[in-house]
Amino acid sequence: MDYIKIRGARQHNLKNISVDIPKNKLVVITGISGSGKSSLAFDTIYAEGQRRYVESLSAYARQFLGIMDKPDVDLIEGLSPSISIDQKTTSHNPRSTVGTITEISDYLRLLFARVGHPHCPNCGREISKMSVDEIVQRIIKEIKKKILTEKLKPHQFLVLSPIVRDKKGEFKELFDNLRSKGLNQIIIDGKTFNLDSEIDLIKSNKHNIEAVMDTISFGHKEMRSNVFQANLRSRLVNSIEQSLNLSDGLVILKTESVFTGNRTKNVFF
Repeated sequence: MDYIKIRGARQHNLKNISVDIPKNKLVVITGISGSGKSSLAFDTIYAEGQRRYVESLSAYARQFLGIMDKPDVDLIEGLSPSISIDQKTTSHNPRSTVGTITEISDYLRLLFARVGHPHCPNCGREISKMSVDEIVQRIIKEIKKKILTEKLKPHQFLVLSPIVRDKKGEFKELFDNLRSKGLNQIIIDGKTFNLDSEIDLIKSNKHNIEAVMDTISFGHKEMRSNVFQANLRSRLVNSIEQSLNLSDGLVILKTESVFTGNRTKNVFF
């Protein structure tokens, strides 16, 4: 139904009211004090919607919720589970919304997490879980595409593990841990650092840290060799597995032209 059908509402001071309220529209009930605005909105429509919602739950869940009495009305049709917001108990937090006040945002977040299909805001592709073989195949495809655009120039490809993303701190223990794993270079906020040197970060600033897992340099001539492609795939599998383990499932391929220094970044999940 496209509307809520109410017939014979007699709750409190309502005098046998019958009305059709359209759905998907902002409906305002106005009138003088004592005309029955709250009796219609809260004590009739909301009370019946809440009562039906509670009755749809299991007997175990109903024992923790107060069951509202059926309002004095002949018929209500087209009514969905409803919520009401008390204007006297709104939060003073300037970031509060209807969703946070009613806590319905938590349920919406869960709904979108379970049934939603997230897409990349940059390329528009759907974000989905990928196996190591699928990531390797995607990276090799990106490498071939990059090399074919500039056949005469050698290229450098970096496999990065994004271990810190927009977090504050100095990360001294993290650098020691990376050294113990045999890593030599990291990229902090776009700048490359050697792990053997002393790295001092501003504790109060947010940083992005990417560990350099592998650096591969070659050109179009090498890519035409089947033996080279087989060795490249084996090398990528090893470095990508290490990156996924280090960054909880993330890996970045950064391409760089050796002569021009132009870079493009692609993130694979």
